[in-house]
Amino acid sequence: MRIGSDLLKWVLILTILHRVSLYSASDACRLSVLDRSRLYTFSLSSPTSNFPHGVLNEDGFYKVAVNETVLWFQLCDGMIFNHDPPICADCSDCGGPSYCGMDCSALVSNNVNGVLHIWVSWINTFHMGYHVCTTIGRASFIDINLIDKKNPNKGVTVKMSSNGTDVNCSLSVSVICDSNGVQGPYSLEQSGTCDYATEIRHPSGCAEIVFIHGRGLGWFGTFLIILFCFLGVYLLVGTVYRFFFLGVRGVDIIPNLGFWSSIPQRTQAFCCTSLVRKLRGPSEGHRNSYSAVNF
Repeated sequence: MRIGSDLLKWVLILTILHRVSLYSASDACRLSVLDRSRLYTFSLSSPTSNFPHGVLNEDGFYKVAVNETVLWFQLCDGMIFNHDPPICADCSDCGGPSYCGMDCSALVSNNVNGVLHIWVSWINTFHMGYHVCTTIGRASFIDINLIDKKNPNKGVTVKMSSNGTDVNCSLSVSVICDSNGVQGPYSLEQSGTCDYATEIRHPSGCAEIVFIHGRGLGWFGTFLIILFCFLGVYLLVGTVYRFFFLGVRGVDIIPNLGFWSSIPQRTQAFCCTSLVRKLRGPSEGHRNSYSAVNF
């Protein structure tokens, strides 16, 4: 019974940790951008009717091969290989030789010319190329930005990076908005020593747009705020001057107290006068501007 309860406890702990890790990856793949009266929200890992895993590939990874370079990657999470795993040297920082690719989000394999020794019953030496893997992205290092800041509807760019001991690598994946389905990746570009870029077309690259009807305070509201700020500074400076330099105490410390105290009376008198004029209608002189005609 003791063993069973401990096992159940560990299962619950691992389940919670797994959900927390998924939440973190999901939260990292969100972007909200305010453009004038529109709020663009991108949630790449959110499920949709046709794509229950969002932008995540259901096979566990995306793959693109150009010439002698092969790239595997997964967006917003780590890669999973149930088939066709990477076979290459130097995969120690992404799962090792037994689980190569299972401990990172992006892995690139390049063909390197060298000497390969194969042991059979004797030693043979072959001069041929072999593939070396390099980790270029991890799910914990993700940055999302718009592809085109002037056109948020185009999609987003997901950039993941990996800080190695020798060189820092990165992978930028442009997720272009396409409501018709998934296309790509077909191309692979390299810039610098270890920076790669590719693109896919996916419905998850399309933003949810919320229209914001409010347009802020406007020029009149901004003018009122500036006016009240100047008024507050004037009262503060005047009060300090009258207290320290003129020695005024009590209510009279407020500058121009007579003017401020008369504002309510003036406002009331003005409003009452205007209301009485409207209720009375035309003045007596206006009604009698024409003299009576006697026949």
